[in-house]
Amino acid sequence: MTKHIAILRGINVGGKRKILMADLKQLFKDLNFSDVTTYIQSGNVIFSSKKSEDTLSLANKIEKSISKNYDCTVPVIVRTADEIENAILKNPFIKGEETNIERLHLTFLKDIPETEKLEKIKTYNYSPDLFEIIDRDVFVYCSGKYHNSKLTNNFFENKLKISATTRNWKTVLKLSQLSKTEQKA
Repeated sequence: MTKHIAILRGINVGGKRKILMADLKQLFKDLNFSDVTTYIQSGNVIFSSKKSEDTLSLANKIEKSISKNYDCTVPVIVRTADEIENAILKNPFIKGEETNIERLHLTFLKDIPETEKLEKIKTYNYSPDLFEIIDRDVFVYCSGKYHNSKLTNNFFENKLKISATTRNWKTVLKLSQLSKTEQKA
């Protein structure tokens, strides 16, 4: 069994695309996933899969099921628990104990960006806000509040032409912790 984390974009925000967590949990069970746990209302689901499907296939399967059951399109990105843990270890903006994690965010990309688009996006500078792309992860440091930054989901989606969704660093850490807790249970 492989432990995964599904990260849904844009549910339960401003009364749009409303999906109750109990219903979302049931949807995952109906897809034959096990050990299903949700975390906060913004669409974070930890689950186990018996099949050896890649994360992109799993994301597409979940998106189709949500579309069928809720008549709305919800972008879904799936990572394994190990991929989340590796992302935590790779964050270039963590500088030890003095790091203010309130300033850190992780934007999950559905796929690895094309080289040309990746090179082009590196030319953008919104200092003092910073970003670094490593594989399918965009590490974001915001000098102020995230909602005031230009380094948003829309920015990365528009420039990279890939679906994206962002979580604050506390949520990323919690998802990692929950995926480990669930594995031991």
